[in-house]
Amino acid sequence: MNDFSRAPSEGPQLRTLLLTDLVDSTGLVERLGDTPASELFREHDRLVLELQQAWRGRLIDRSDGLLLLFERPIDGLGFALDYTRGLRDIGQERGLELQARAGLHVGEVLTWKNSEAAVQFGAKPLEVEGLAKPMAARLMSLARPGQVLLSAVAESLTRRASRELGARGESLLWKSHGRWRFKGVPEALEIHEVGEVGLAPLRTPANMPKAWRDIPLWRRPAALAAEVLLVIGLGVGTWFVTRPQPAIAFAERDWVVVGDLRNLTGEKVLDDSLAQAFRISLEQSRYVNVLSDMKARDTLARMQRKPGTLLDRGIASEIALRDGARAVILPTVSEVGGRVRVSAEVVDPTTQTTVYAESMDGIGATSALDSIDKVTAALRGKLGEALASIEKDSEPLPQVTTRNIDALRAYALGQKAFAGSRYADAADFYARANKLDPQFALAHVGQLRAYNAMNDLSRGLPHLRAALALQDSLPPRDQLYLEAWAAEVDTPVQALDKWRQMASLYPEFFRASANVGYAMLADNRFEEGLVFARRAASPKNEFERLSWDLVGRLALGLNRFEEAQTAFQKAGAASGSSAAARLASALAAQGKFGAAQKAWQQARGSVSAPFDQVSIYIDQGQWQNARHEADSVNGQAAGNAIRSRAARFPSAVAHWLKGEHPQALKQLERAADEALAAASTDQARSDSIDDLYLALASALLAQRMGETQLPRRVMQRLQQDASLPRAPQVAALRAVLRANDLRLSGKSSEALAILKAMVDGTEPLQAHVALLEAYAAAGQVDEALAEARWLSANRGRAYSELGCAYCQQPLNVADTTLALLREAELHVVRRNSAQARRALDAFDHAWRADALPDHLRARRGAVLATFN
Repeated sequence: MNDFSRAPSEGPQLRTLLLTDLVDSTGLVERLGDTPASELFREHDRLVLELQQAWRGRLIDRSDGLLLLFERPIDGLGFALDYTRGLRDIGQERGLELQARAGLHVGEVLTWKNSEAAVQFGAKPLEVEGLAKPMAARLMSLARPGQVLLSAVAESLTRRASRELGARGESLLWKSHGRWRFKGVPEALEIHEVGEVGLAPLRTPANMPKAWRDIPLWRRPAALAAEVLLVIGLGVGTWFVTRPQPAIAFAERDWVVVGDLRNLTGEKVLDDSLAQAFRISLEQSRYVNVLSDMKARDTLARMQRKPGTLLDRGIASEIALRDGARAVILPTVSEVGGRVRVSAEVVDPTTQTTVYAESMDGIGATSALDSIDKVTAALRGKLGEALASIEKDSEPLPQVTTRNIDALRAYALGQKAFAGSRYADAADFYARANKLDPQFALAHVGQLRAYNAMNDLSRGLPHLRAALALQDSLPPRDQLYLEAWAAEVDTPVQALDKWRQMASLYPEFFRASANVGYAMLADNRFEEGLVFARRAASPKNEFERLSWDLVGRLALGLNRFEEAQTAFQKAGAASGSSAAARLASALAAQGKFGAAQKAWQQARGSVSAPFDQVSIYIDQGQWQNARHEADSVNGQAAGNAIRSRAARFPSAVAHWLKGEHPQALKQLERAADEALAAASTDQARSDSIDDLYLALASALLAQRMGETQLPRRVMQRLQQDASLPRAPQVAALRAVLRANDLRLSGKSSEALAILKAMVDGTEPLQAHVALLEAYAAAGQVDEALAEARWLSANRGRAYSELGCAYCQQPLNVADTTLALLREAELHVVRRNSAQARRALDAFDHAWRADALPDHLRARRGAVLATFN
């Protein structure tokens, strides 16, 4: 067998290619000399390696410049921008002007791996070929020094995702350099430039033998005179033959408002059903964004109009102007000559004039669905959507919905009930639709959403399975939505990637962006989650308030209290929504307990069995109230199995702090045993993750109380049952439990090795509690003090960490104050009485000394005794 044979190709893959070339690299060597030049290139190589790791790039070739491969276009752009800036900094240190040319393109490539023998003789480990490679090379060679050129497809994808670059993404300069011809490529290509202020040349590239500007015929001097005469002649003739069609300025992903359907047939069953069908058909487009009916009704309320006001030409136009929509679409169904006619007008909201109109006739009521498809396809084309896109992103309405008009009407009524937060009614309407047509996949998805909104996901799971079986009948966007939901339930570790993919493909489908934010909240990735949460908090999102609530929670996790409070206010905290409970937590985290209590009074009744009030009582040292509230929450959660199990933990925390260890341990053992038993039988793997987190948290607190049997029982169960989910947050808490066990066994150095490896910003707060004690046990007092200060400073995070649906929140909050007492004790070890006194004063300010439980009073007294 030939040792130089190559591994078989993996098939075409869509990838981002970046080619760069260091300007005048040969001249640099000549001017600097071999040794200084080699040092310069070594620093250049270090820069490239750092940027590869930061932007997840793969270096394919560096024989003449750099060829890098990226999964995502925004990563390629981030590398190019940082590379340009990095070269400038390296050059300034040496008094040189270092610049590079760069070309970025997205396209299909073929990749294969060379054999080890070939690599040993100088071959590259990975080969990349395909038309995308020479395209990127042409862009690079065309670029001026310091210039980053992009193809049209790369510009579209990177510009859409530029918000991921943070503040820098908002200040980028984008410029089109027009259409260019590349030798060997039949079609002209649009070329764009991107760069930062002060770095980007923003100059049109010069023509080259292999690339030149595509100048229209009319701009060529030799033909200009003849063209003018020809245009005048044709124009005059055309004017008498036809009239210009009115137009509306509409761009890709602009928004439309759909008015209420006018039903002139007298058949009431068509009212809601065809209106819903029209929306579903239009929403299949990736070019046109449809303002939801719920959002339109919300704007109607802000206009101080009655809830049932008809969305006619005038009202719908006013809504469009308020919400920034470019067009209004007014659908009508009528009977003309015994045939059912579906028609629609596109209206300019600024003038309220009709600019386009389409209609289609059919025989019988069921023909209306096919007619709607044809009408919406024609409207999409007139609004500027390409024919290929319309054909790709359109499925026949009878296939994606149902031919049963009554079932479609029941579904439409379910959508209205869901928009009004009447989830039980919505579930009933969706169930009615499925009874009339069991193959109606969207109605199954509706039941899943309704039961999940009622915190009863187990009842929604059969409908998830039914919808998955009918997945091929769903529109493309809903197929992705369903796949993400299936991952959420069955493989939660993969759910984030699914939601992120959907958010990238459908940036204005705000539910996907919000779910990315929720997944990142669960993983303590607060800063990353804010990017997606803010995107979802758009005025055009019907669930804008829920997204602002998510923004607030993520900001609170970063201790950005002002930003969190503003977000909770936008989420409707003043109107008594669940955001009021979050606002109370944000205020309590700042020690503003009076304001927190007022906010909490507004939240009562809006949150099911909340733990926040237990945390706030503990934060104030109100032990009796905390215990009473925890026991009350435990009772309130009795009807919800997983919530009932979780409610035992705050109760155990309250009893533990009060010094009632037997009662606390009893609750912990029951919570852990019930959670472990349920984890293997939970229908949803996401519920299993919550149960495992609860079991580990219970074992962790029992461990802190000196109990050894429960922690070992929990650890043993997790080691034995390989079927249990391995979520990051569960693995992290398990590592904390293991590290504590090592510390208690006298192996502090091993415990520290485990804990320090976890610290990357996503670790649970309890990891820092464990680090504090591990450092103290190892005699590293300075490091232990740093952990104590971290705990007392991160009060927002203590309230915001999701954990087991916030069941661990009371323990986290208590630890931010206990850290002050621990800091005082550590200063005593260092014989630093002044610092110990300051820490103890802060502790006394948080928890009144005369109200302390005996075990805390004894610890405080021991510190005080050292001052005498």
